[in-house]
Amino acid sequence: MIHSMTGYAAASIETPHGALAIELRSVNSRFLDLQFRVAEELRAAEPLLREQIAARIQRGKIDCRLSRGTSGAQPQVLNAGALQQLRALAGQAARAFPDAAPLRVADILRWPGVLTEPALDAENTRALLEDLCRRALDDLCAARAREGARLAAVLRERAAEMRRHIAQVAPLVPEAVAAYRAKLADRLREVLEAGVEERIRAEIALFAARSDVDEEITRLTAHLDEVERVLAKGGARSSPAGKRLDFLAQELNREANTLASKAAGLKIADCALELKLLIEQIREQVQNIE
Repeated sequence: MIHSMTGYAAASIETPHGALAIELRSVNSRFLDLQFRVAEELRAAEPLLREQIAARIQRGKIDCRLSRGTSGAQPQVLNAGALQQLRALAGQAARAFPDAAPLRVADILRWPGVLTEPALDAENTRALLEDLCRRALDDLCAARAREGARLAAVLRERAAEMRRHIAQVAPLVPEAVAAYRAKLADRLREVLEAGVEERIRAEIALFAARSDVDEEITRLTAHLDEVERVLAKGGARSSPAGKRLDFLAQELNREANTLASKAAGLKIADCALELKLLIEQIREQVQNIE
């Protein structure tokens, strides 16, 4: 199956300590690029998230955001360390300003870090995060698969259109050679009185050799066959479909350029130009495939 590198998913779960929420955003990238924005109290979960994502996704830039909401029902406790630090600071301030009013209880409770929530249970939190990340990855992979199916349909459509143009090229070559033969014969007869036919045959043979595009047509057809095979088979971890399709798009473009340089007539040149436009459209779409 073809997967896009573009997708979005989010999942959340309620816990006694507040809601845990994960958000995954995916865009195209040459390799797997993981970026994490994790709440400080959940920082220890980053290796778990990295392992789960890398096991499911091969390519793309993944932005993972993990947050924890507060719960109003969750009791708060005093932070002994913060209280001790505040007491020391208050003593210094009292010595510097002996006439200042002492701290009130409300002032103490508002001091940053004095009130905290109980520490999370590491084992239970890990199990919750593992399930949460799995759910988000399921949704993300499903979104990337749906987008990939749409991209594959577009690529098949472009490939079919290229085949139609290629099929038009082959019959045009003999027609172009015949037209050149007539044009060359007329010119040579104007300036030569003897040996005209031999000269014409030599010039025509040279022109036909330079205009032969059978090899380019064969390679273009073979590359299109491979494009359709990759689209049908999908990618693997050892050989991502996107990289293979990108290589094939480059090869298609190379053959189309050669075909254009050998164009023996306006119709062939037009076909080559249409092929190049279609190949460019394919290359743009391929950049989003995993």
